[in-house]
Amino acid sequence: QVQLVESGGGLVQAGGSLRLSCAASGNMFSINYMGWYRQAPGKQRELVALITSGGSTNYADSVKGRFTISRDNAKNTVYLQMNSLKPEDTAVYYCTLKKANSLTYWGQGTQVTVSS
Repeated sequence: QVQLVESGGGLVQAGGSLRLSCAASGNMFSINYMGWYRQAPGKQRELVALITSGGSTNYADSVKGRFTISRDNAKNTVYLQMNSLKPEDTAVYYCTLKKANSLTYWGQGTQVTVSS
């Protein structure tokens, strides 16, 4: 089992920045990737950014150049630095972790609201 706890969401004005954190605990062996998805009201959950166990990253086109995903292996924590935020970035952000055996875990979500 893996537990994921997100933090760092909140309300920010357009153009501002936030940093999300996701602390993982439990069985941390054989991890494929960790990352972030988001879900806005009335929309499907969508990929924001992923980072693999080898350090490769993948971003949604809508956040490239504005968001940066990183990790601290010693702390089992992944971060999402979000700069130049836009109102359309408003969503609940979910941390995710996928194991090599395809088991996928999700955090409880953290709200990000960007005002115009």
